[in-house]
Amino acid sequence: MSNVNMEATNILPILKKKLAFLSGGKDRRSGLILTIPLSSDQTSMEELSATLDYLLSIPSEKCKARGFTVIVDGRKSQWNIVKTVVLMLQNVIPAEVSLVCVVKPDEFWDKKVTHFCFWKEKDRLGFEVILVSANKLTRYIEPCQLTDDFGGSLDYDHSDWLNKRLVFEKFTKESTSLLDELSIINEGDKSSSVDKDKSADCTLLPSFDPETVLQTGHELLSELQQRRFNGSEGGGGGQGGPAWCPMEEELLAQPQVMKLLDSLREQYTRYQELCRQRNKRTQLDEIHAKVMQEWFAVYVELNQQIAALLSTGEEEEVAELKALQQQLSDVCYRQAAQLESRQNVLQAAQGFHSTTQELSQQLDGLLGMLCADVAPADGASIQQNLKLLEEKLQTVEAGLASVRQKGALVLEQMCSQPSWSLEETESPPGDPQDNVQQIQSVMEEMQLRKQRCEDMVDVRRLKMLQMVQLFKCEEDALQAVEWLGELLDALLKTHVRLGDDSQETRTMLDKHRKFVDVAQSTYDYGRQLLQATVVLCQSLRCTTRSSGDTLPRLNRVWKQFSVSAEERQQRLELALNFHTAAERVFQQEFVEAESLDEVDSSGKTLLDRLTTPIIFPDGSEQYFGSPSDTAAAAEGVRERLLLVEERRLQLQEASLHNDEEEEEEEVLNGQEARLDVIGEELSEKEEQEEEEEEAGQQDEDLERTTQDC
Repeated sequence: MSNVNMEATNILPILKKKLAFLSGGKDRRSGLILTIPLSSDQTSMEELSATLDYLLSIPSEKCKARGFTVIVDGRKSQWNIVKTVVLMLQNVIPAEVSLVCVVKPDEFWDKKVTHFCFWKEKDRLGFEVILVSANKLTRYIEPCQLTDDFGGSLDYDHSDWLNKRLVFEKFTKESTSLLDELSIINEGDKSSSVDKDKSADCTLLPSFDPETVLQTGHELLSELQQRRFNGSEGGGGGQGGPAWCPMEEELLAQPQVMKLLDSLREQYTRYQELCRQRNKRTQLDEIHAKVMQEWFAVYVELNQQIAALLSTGEEEEVAELKALQQQLSDVCYRQAAQLESRQNVLQAAQGFHSTTQELSQQLDGLLGMLCADVAPADGASIQQNLKLLEEKLQTVEAGLASVRQKGALVLEQMCSQPSWSLEETESPPGDPQDNVQQIQSVMEEMQLRKQRCEDMVDVRRLKMLQMVQLFKCEEDALQAVEWLGELLDALLKTHVRLGDDSQETRTMLDKHRKFVDVAQSTYDYGRQLLQATVVLCQSLRCTTRSSGDTLPRLNRVWKQFSVSAEERQQRLELALNFHTAAERVFQQEFVEAESLDEVDSSGKTLLDRLTTPIIFPDGSEQYFGSPSDTAAAAEGVRERLLLVEERRLQLQEASLHNDEEEEEEEVLNGQEARLDVIGEELSEKEEQEEEEEEAGQQDEDLERTTQDC
C-alpha cells in the first residue's frame, strides 16, 4: 500500500458528504470501481477533487496500474454538471482511468444539450466515456461488483468505511511514532550497555501507551479479518466470484496492520525487558553498595581499634595485635574476592537470561509467522515470505548459539567461584547445583523450542515451495496458451503459399508437419501444467483455487489450431498432387487426354479450396492470410493450368498432323494397289495374247504341214 499523503481527519466534513467512494467492487479487468454519485444539489468541484485525491492515495501502485472504472451517477443531476465532472477527471486522474460509465436518467437529457460527443473526445480525454442506463450497467460490470444503487449485490456502508479509515490512520500514525521512539530507546540502551556509570532509571518514556496502541491494532485487525471473512463467505458470488470487500488488502492493507503489530510487539517486548533489566541492575547495585559499605565500615572500625592498641600496647601484645590485623585483612580481601566473583556470576547470569529472553521473543515471532495463514497473491510475495522465514530461522539459530555461549560462561564462573566459609561468613542462599541445573534446563528448553520451530519451518517451507510451484505452473500454463495462440495466428496469417512445384510443396508439407508437432508439444505442455496445478491444489488443500478459464482457453485455441492445421495440410496435399500430375504431363512426350483432364480437375478443386473459409467449432469463420495472399497463391495454380492447357493444344495439333499424314499415305497406298492391279491385268492380257499368238502360229504350222502333205 502506498503511503497516505492526506489524512481523513483533515477533510472529514468533505468525506462525510460521500461525493465519491471506492465500494471495493472490481471491473472485468480487476480494476477498482470508483463511484461518483451526483445529487440534485450543486456539487463543489473543489470538494470533489479533494475527495478523489484522498481516495486515489489509498490503493497500491500495482492496483492503480490496472486502471479504474469510474461510474458517474447522473440520474439526479444536470447534464452540464455531468460533463464538468467527466472533464475534471482528465485533470485529476487521466492516467488511471480506463473507462467512465455515465449513468443517464430514465428520461434522457435533451439531445440538444447533449450534443457533446464523448467518444469523439477519447484521444483528448485519455479514456473512453459511455452513456448507459442503470439497468444496462451490468453489460460492463458484473452485478456482484455493483452496489444496490445500480441493482447489484455488493454491500457498502460509507459511514462504517469512514470510521474504519479513521481508526486505521490513527493506529498507523501512533504505531509508527511509537516504533521510532521504542527503537531509539532500545538501540540507545544497547549501545550504552557497557557504561557502568549510566543511570539505571527509565527516563525515556514513549509518547503513547504501548498497551493502548496494541489493543487498538488488535481490534482493528480483528475487524478487518471478520469483514474479509464475511465478504468471502457471504452473498454476492456468482460469475464474478465473491463480493469484493472495501476493507481488503488493497484498500485498508491488512498486511500492513499485521506488520505494524508484529514490529510493535517486538519493540515493546524489548522495551519491557530493558526496563526489567534496568530495575534488576539497580537492585543489584544497591545491594552491592550496602554490602561493601557494611564490610568496609567494620574493617575500618576494627583496624582503627587495632591501631590504637598497637600504639599503646606492650611488646607481647604487639605481635598478637599484628596477627589479628593480618587476619582481618585476609578476611576482608577474601570477602572482597568472593563478592567480586559473585558479581561476575550475576552479571553473566543477567546476560544469559537477557539473551534467553531475546531468543524466546524471536521464537515467539517465528512461531507466530508459522501459525499465520499463508495466502499471498503471487509467486514473488511467496518468495519474499520464504526469504523472511529463512532470515528469522537464521536469527533464531544465531540466538541459540549465543544462549549456549553465555550459558557455558555462567556455568564456568559458577564452577570456579570460591567456596563460602561457614566459619567466616554466611553461606549464600541456594544450592549451586540447583543453579547449574536451572541453567542447563533453560538451554535444553530453548533447544527443544528451536527444534519444534525448525520442524514447523520445514513443513511451511515445503508448503510455500509448493505454492511457488503452483503459481509457476499457472503462469507457464497461461504462457502456453499465449504461445499456442501465436502459433495459430502465424498459421492463419503467414502459411498461405502452396509452392511453385512438387519439390517445394513437399518441403512445405514436411515443415508444416514439424510446425504442428511444435504446437502439439505446446498444448501437451499446457495440459500437463494444468494437471500439476490440480495435484498441487489437492496437496495444499486449496479448494477455493482453480485454473479458472485457462483450461477452456487452452482447449479452444487448440481446437481452432487443429482445424486450421488440418485444412492447411489438405491444401498442401492437393497442391502436391496437382504439381506432381502437371509435371508428369509436361515430361511425357505422348499424353492421354484423361491425364490432362485429371490435372485440370485437381487444379480447379485446389482453386475452389483456396476460397473456402475455415469453420471453427464455435461456428466462426476465418481465412488463411489476406485476400491478396490468397490471390497470389491462386495465381500460381492458374499459371500451371494455363501451361497444361497449352500442352493440350500442342497435343491436339500434333494429333491432327498425324491424321493428315496417315490419310495421304492411305491414298498413296490405294493408288499403288490400283496400279498393281492394272499391271497384273496387263500382264495377264499380254500372256493371253502371247498364248493366242502361239496357238495361231501352231495352227498356221499345222495348216502349212497339211498343205504340204
